[in-house]
Amino acid sequence: MSSANGGESRPDPTTSHAASLPHLTQHEQEGAWVVAVHGAFDANSAHLLATALQGAATTYATVVVDAAGVTFADSTVLTVLLNFHHGHRLRLARPAHQLRRVLELTGADKVLDIRPTVQDAIIP
Repeated sequence: MSSANGGESRPDPTTSHAASLPHLTQHEQEGAWVVAVHGAFDANSAHLLATALQGAATTYATVVVDAAGVTFADSTVLTVLLNFHHGHRLRLARPAHQLRRVLELTGADKVLDIRPTVQDAIIP
């Protein structure tokens, strides 16, 4: 592929596939465990979220999923969230547009405890 100046073009790092790779960051905040989810999560990566949630539940009564960084989530992620919800105090904070749409289409938004901010999710 060539650029307009005749040289070889390079992919823009801000739009590369690496930006959507699934990853998590986790931390304690005011007595709750916050799992911040970033990137695209599907059947191949949902286990990362499931493992993080199960690990958090061994120590913390409240687990918050900060979903603002989700770029894609399929039904596998929804299954992880719903399964964990049954038996644990899970709060979903700031779901990104695509995830919010999946939640609304499936009715999961009526089942899960969804909060507008992480701070709201932490408050009992």
